[in-house]
Amino acid sequence: MPKHSETRHLPYTPEQMFDMVADVKRYPEFLPWVSAMRVRQDSDTATLADMIVGFKGLRETFTSKVEKTRAETIHVEYVDGPLKYLHNDWRFRPEAGGCAVDFAVDFQFKNRMFEMLAGQVFGVALRRMIGAFEDRAKVLYGSSSSSATSAA
Repeated sequence: MPKHSETRHLPYTPEQMFDMVADVKRYPEFLPWVSAMRVRQDSDTATLADMIVGFKGLRETFTSKVEKTRAETIHVEYVDGPLKYLHNDWRFRPEAGGCAVDFAVDFQFKNRMFEMLAGQVFGVALRRMIGAFEDRAKVLYGSSSSSATSAA
């Protein structure tokens, strides 16, 4: 059962980070292993989407409901796919020069082979995905702390 939580301090506003994370339809543009995203329903408070992930010849579709509280939290609720469960939460807190982003993920695959494979590459995959979100923020908002003050 891979599980991870951490806090990153970034030079962007909570609104900027919230908007980027909530924009799930753009994930295939920057997240590794995400080959497609189909948004079934979208509103200011919730998104229902299918994410197609491919890794080393494996291809799976995950359906999730993304619950959004504007500029504060994003909670991902697992709906269907190869997992037993998924708990994923993002929290965006203002701080001097930007914001703190609290990230937590906990999941388990239904298939023991997938679970073993995930356990072997979980740390590396997680670092690449977190790095991809940070790189995306730099592309969208710039790389200096002036991004947080000018966009507020």
